[in-house]
Order: sequence, then C-alpha cells, then structure tokens
Amino acid sequence: MKKVFTLFLLLIFQTPLTQASIGVANAYAKNAKEAILMDADTGTVLYEKNPDQITYPSSMTKIMTTYPALQRIKDGRLSLDDKFKTSVKAWKTGGTRTFLEPNKYVKVADLLRGIIIQSGNDASVVLAENLGGTEEDYAKEMTKLAESIGAKNSSFKNAHGLTEPGHYSTVRDLAIITASIIHNFPDLYKIFKEQVFTYNGIKQYNRNPLLKIPGLGATGTKTGHTDEGGYGLVGSATKDGRTLIVVVNGLPSEKKRAEAAERLLNWGFREFDNYNLIDPSKPIMAANVWLGKKASVPLMASGSIKVTLPKASRHDIKVEAIYSSPLPAPIKEGQLVGRLEITAPHTPTITLPLLAGADIEEVGIFGRLLSALNYIIWGHG
Repeated sequence: MKKVFTLFLLLIFQTPLTQASIGVANAYAKNAKEAILMDADTGTVLYEKNPDQITYPSSMTKIMTTYPALQRIKDGRLSLDDKFKTSVKAWKTGGTRTFLEPNKYVKVADLLRGIIIQSGNDASVVLAENLGGTEEDYAKEMTKLAESIGAKNSSFKNAHGLTEPGHYSTVRDLAIITASIIHNFPDLYKIFKEQVFTYNGIKQYNRNPLLKIPGLGATGTKTGHTDEGGYGLVGSATKDGRTLIVVVNGLPSEKKRAEAAERLLNWGFREFDNYNLIDPSKPIMAANVWLGKKASVPLMASGSIKVTLPKASRHDIKVEAIYSSPLPAPIKEGQLVGRLEITAPHTPTITLPLLAGADIEEVGIFGRLLSALNYIIWGHG
C-alpha cells in the first residue's frame, strides 16, 4: 500500500515576497530594459525583468570569451605562461584596447587580464585566433559551449562584443554563464575582481564600479556599452557565504547601471537567504519492515537540498516521504524504496530518491509462519 508521510521535523517558516518588496525591486530596475538577479549556488531567480529578451551583450560578451580558455587551463591543455602571437588584425581591432603590439608574443595570463580588467578588444581577438584558428571559429565554439551549460538563447559572432548581425544574448544567459564560471573555475575567477592591470607601460583600471563599493562584497564581473544596447553590467557579490549574480542592460548611463546593480544586489541579500533542508548523512525517518529480522529500517535521502527563499515569510516547507508500507524484506542498504517530495513557496517541487539506510535480512520459515499468524490474529506481522 502506497503511503504518504508528511514530515514536520524540517519546518522553516517562509512566504512569498510581499508586493511592496517586489515594488522596491521594480523601482531599482526601472531604468533597465532587461534585468535579472540570481543566486549563484541554487540557480534561483530572485528578480527578473525581460530576462529572455534578445539584447546586445556588448563587452559583456568577454565573459564568454574567457570561458573556453579557462576550460583549457583547468584541463591542463593550456597554461597561463603560454604565449600567443598578436596578429595585425588583432592589433587593428577598434574600441577599448590592451595596447598589444603586432607580431609580439603575449602571455595567456596577460591576455586574460587584458580582456577582463581592461576590456581589451585586441586581447580578445588574439586569444580567439590562437585557440580557435580564426575568431569566427572561436565564436562558434563560444556559442556551442554556452548552449551546453544552459545559455540557449545566445549567438556569438566575435570575441569582443562589438555590434554585428547575429551577435546577441539575454540577461538570463549572461547570468548562467557567470554562475558556471564561478562554480567551475573559482581560482581563475579571482581575476575578475582585480582592479588594475598594467601592460606595455599603460595602467588601466577595471571598469566594474561595484568593485569600489565598500561592504558590497563584489567579486566581479564585466561592464559593457554599445549605442544599440545601452549600458550594461554583469556583477557578482558574496556575503555570508552566499553569492548573487546581477545582470542589467539597456540603461542610459554608467551611473544608472551602477545604481541599479548595487541596489538589486543589496535587495537580494536583504530579502532572501539559503536554507539546507536535507542532510544525506542522517536518517529521514524509519519505515516498518515486513518479514524482516528487524522491525524497521532507516530511510535516507539520496543527496542534500539547498533552497533560496524569502526571509520574511510564515508558510511551512512541506517534506513528504512517499513509499509502500511495510517494506518487504530482504532489503539492501542503498536500495531505492520511494521518494521525497519537497514543496516550498516560490520553489518548484523538488524530488529526491528515498533509500534504505541498512541491510535487513528476511526471517526464516518459522518467522514467516509466525508473522502470518500474527497478521491473521492481530492485523500486523
């Protein structure tokens, strides 16, 4: 018989955000055409405004430009000390520059800092040409890789982000790409926090205004601007072990984009928190066993669960264990016996496999006869 057990040992009081709080976030993002605020750990979207609208990513493209290089460094196929030659094409690329010299060799470490800190279009092309053969082929790799990590509404035609037909992204995709870099390359991501880089005797400062705000905890990421797309910013910040990612685009000025990003980040830290609901090392409950040498077996979750929820709330999180009771012996530790369903405000239902936490042997013939007799007389074994 399938039974559902509602567990009350995991209560955390939460409710949806009030309309007043959402109104505050809307006010912060009023100057942005598109915006999103995401928890980097759980992937929960805390706020969104036209998140899937196709837009011009401008120099925010360069976050994705670094991704294939970071992946190669992690895999051991590329070193920060490797050197790449600067082509004449790269040297002639317009816009923001690292001031590379044609036919000179540049370390990968310097190219990455040129791209991230100085927003160097020339450095972006050098990296693309040397890793992809051509900038066009590297852009195809960027698009394919972005799609593989869940950024499915992006198409990259170049490595620097200057406006070009067919070159586009969304604020959701830019947040997804940033979260993936934070998770997969935590040591290399520290470059995005560096505020100054000098190359060829020319000192340039990181254009990310969030890095200069005391107490915000900013850890990156990248600004951008084109006439077509307006002013944009991808930012990340960490407080008390939580990392939030904000993306805003289509703003009318540098000042407005900085204000919107800062205020949305502070709002996210203020209104939300992360909660660990399940500890896979501890039993969830005990289930009755039929024809076993032990009368019950501990049930375990197959993994941990962390959710991002509003702080100011008063509704219960509900955790339900669903399985057929009693469980027939023999039972093997780790055997799938049912499922856990977790429901919470503002969160899709989460399902986890429910596993047996111990071996339970089946009783012998006399034990089975006794259990059968008890069932006939008393209604249980």
